[in-house]
Amino acid sequence: MRKIALIVGGLILVGIAAWLLLGQKQATAPAVATYKDLVRVFSPLPDDIVASPLTVCGEARGNWFFAASFPVRLLDANGAELAVIPAQAKDEWMTTDFVPFEVTLVFQPPSTDTGTLILEKDNPSGLPEHADEFRIPVRF
Repeated sequence: MRKIALIVGGLILVGIAAWLLLGQKQATAPAVATYKDLVRVFSPLPDDIVASPLTVCGEARGNWFFAASFPVRLLDANGAELAVIPAQAKDEWMTTDFVPFEVTLVFQPPSTDTGTLILEKDNPSGLPEHADEFRIPVRF
């Protein structure tokens, strides 16, 4: 009889411990789209539904910028350019640290259901070895 009471008591304790551990809300990291530890985009995220005006915000390493900006393009699924505008650094950009940016793109409704947001590393040299881009799929 004593063995049964110990087993039941043990099971109850295990059940309570499991309930307490599993019942705790897990801390979740903020949603972010990351590219090579060079660019972090907080909005929009991949496959988000977007509309005009579209505000893109995030942070990029200072060497992604030139003269405190870099080009941001929005293409439809056919590759037609819907908008292009430079994202502006919101802080000192001459650093290797992350620098916040924000840009708002205004565009006409596209004829396709999907598209691509492209954040281009500013490359004033035009040399292909210095070119880079972060492509984020979006839906309209």
